[in-house]
Amino acid sequence: MSRIKIKNFGPIKEPKSVKDEWIDIKKVTVFTGNQGSGKSTVAKLISTFTWMEKVLTRGDFKEKEFTTTKFKNKYCGYHRISNYFIKERTEIIYEGNAYKFTYTKQGEFIIEKRTNTFNRYVLPQIMYVPAERNFISMVNKPNLIKDLPDALLVFLTEYNNAKQRIKGGLELPINNAQLEYNKQNDIVSVKGEGYKVKLMEASSGFQSIVPLYLVSLHLSESVKSQANNAQKMSSDEAKRFEAEVANIWNMPNLTDEQRRIALSAVSARFNKSAFINIVEEPEQNLYPESQWMIMKHLLSFNNSLDANKLIVTTHSPYLINGLTIAIKAGLLLKDHSLSDEIREKIDSVFPIKSAIQPDEIAIYEFNEVEGTVEILDTYNGLPSDDNFLNNMLERTNEDFANLLEIQQEL
Repeated sequence: MSRIKIKNFGPIKEPKSVKDEWIDIKKVTVFTGNQGSGKSTVAKLISTFTWMEKVLTRGDFKEKEFTTTKFKNKYCGYHRISNYFIKERTEIIYEGNAYKFTYTKQGEFIIEKRTNTFNRYVLPQIMYVPAERNFISMVNKPNLIKDLPDALLVFLTEYNNAKQRIKGGLELPINNAQLEYNKQNDIVSVKGEGYKVKLMEASSGFQSIVPLYLVSLHLSESVKSQANNAQKMSSDEAKRFEAEVANIWNMPNLTDEQRRIALSAVSARFNKSAFINIVEEPEQNLYPESQWMIMKHLLSFNNSLDANKLIVTTHSPYLINGLTIAIKAGLLLKDHSLSDEIREKIDSVFPIKSAIQPDEIAIYEFNEVEGTVEILDTYNGLPSDDNFLNNMLERTNEDFANLLEIQQEL
């Protein structure tokens, strides 16, 4: 299991206690809290470190490429978090199965290969799904617009690849709607009973869910196919790969983007065996029922391979409460003696393919005032009701009760 420790980086300050220092990256990891509390900051750091670990393990990059300056300005700059470092105070440690990365208070960046766990490393497909994903649905030819965030450009590339999956019609998880794709004119349409509209003219909910669902489905099934047909490189193929990578690095006229594309093309021959899906606000612009429907599908994609991971940032109490149901279903399914009839009953309430085992999930609360991150307590494996989002709902009930008392005084 991977984990990360962050001190004094952007909104994140010092942890309250030693037990809160580490954030464990489990099969399902959820970050919740107020805006500006650092949820996306941590998700972006995890995305950065998992990518660095991947390219070093695969051999695309050498360790010397990751200098302190490049780590701060170039690789953290990819997610626009370069300015979050605080001189002589920031400390970050990421421990994966293959590598450990340390950014010290003194401004040193240290890379260590983890020999004890290196053989457990599974090569992942990493996708960061940004909150700005609506943009690519409502703008014609977004790839021609300058100065888009790099993460959004990469997501757009995968979205364009995923559109090829729409043949005839593709069912969406909400509104009994389908997607249609006119390849000749590059137009995605949403079709339902009695209507058909271009995606760029559809509701904001569809513009949010379509890119998220389509890319997640595409990459999940693509990686699953690769994992099921994995073939290891021969020694001769490995040598040829190393020679090609070295040749790309020795081309002085390539820009960083051209080099990245060339390395990606050469490295594509490596079959990936895990899908790390990092999703900002899956609930964005969605009705509560629709929020939970897309989350069920994200959990199902995540369960398709043992090594997959789903990392989510959210403001939605409906998603947190829904995860309790997913865990409860997982608890029931731990009893391997269940009859088919009982399993069918469970599946009728909650889809078995989306269930979560209690030890596979961690929910972290972010406090924007104190700059802290704490793991949400559990009771018999289920997330505590005493959490930031539920407490906000209770406050509205209390405020209403107080107004009723005032009314009685009139």
